[in-house]
Amino acid sequence: MAHLDQRRSENVNGDFYVDRTCIDCDTCRWMAPSVFHQAGEQSAVYHQPAKLSERRKAMQALLSCPTASIGTVEKPKDIKEIQETFPILVAENVYHCGYHSEKSFAAASYFITRPEGNILIDSPRFAPPLVKRLEAMGGIRYLYLTHKDDIADHQKFQEHFGCDRILHQDEITAGTRDIEIQLSGTDPIEFAPDLLIIPVPGHTKGHTVLLYKNSFLFTGDHLAWSDRLQQLYAFREHCWYSWSELIQSMEKLANYQFEWVLPGHGRRYHADKETMKMQMEKCISWMKHR
Repeated sequence: MAHLDQRRSENVNGDFYVDRTCIDCDTCRWMAPSVFHQAGEQSAVYHQPAKLSERRKAMQALLSCPTASIGTVEKPKDIKEIQETFPILVAENVYHCGYHSEKSFAAASYFITRPEGNILIDSPRFAPPLVKRLEAMGGIRYLYLTHKDDIADHQKFQEHFGCDRILHQDEITAGTRDIEIQLSGTDPIEFAPDLLIIPVPGHTKGHTVLLYKNSFLFTGDHLAWSDRLQQLYAFREHCWYSWSELIQSMEKLANYQFEWVLPGHGRRYHADKETMKMQMEKCISWMKHR
């Protein structure tokens, strides 16, 4: 939990604050942008919530902070009510899980409800309030892992829900050798009529992305939106395997149609398919000149 005696001086006066344990993961800033901003190399509160909607988002960010670096001066009376808002609806039957884990440097995870079986995409914290909510929504049939960096509490979710985990063989490590479904190769895999797994080597050797209903693209650390650049981009400074292969993977991905980019790290992006196509072309051009 956050500690008032470590409250950053950059916070404005009021109930919400960020303490000095912040790791600058950006979670609170994109979840509640009207409350949190970047101040130096950490986050801080620049505007205390004035509306119920602002408070809800600030509380959701508080619960999602991977290092519990956000606190309130007064003990929040609405904590259980806010816990019930998770997972948070993104669109249609796609949800943001919140409860980011420090083990994956605060990577976002997502949840899809499907009659054929629900899918958890990358692993959040194994937080009891979230687990209870996922149980109420039908549990987890598959836990799809984009790559080895964002696996967090995958083992606990598997043991609790009995779900089958999915990960590419090139991402298997000592902690994931028991993964139930191990993918191979570089060809797209039609996992179900509405689910396509696309290998995108580059960030890591066996990184994959998940395309759902030709609309929602879950990109892990392959692709995200940059507010600073005002475009889609790839993580050049965090490319652990091959930048040239990452460019090739991005060019292949540009042949698909989708309307949502839902990353593990970085910001989400939503646009019509034509705009998304232009953004992908802009991203690839940017990458080639890096």
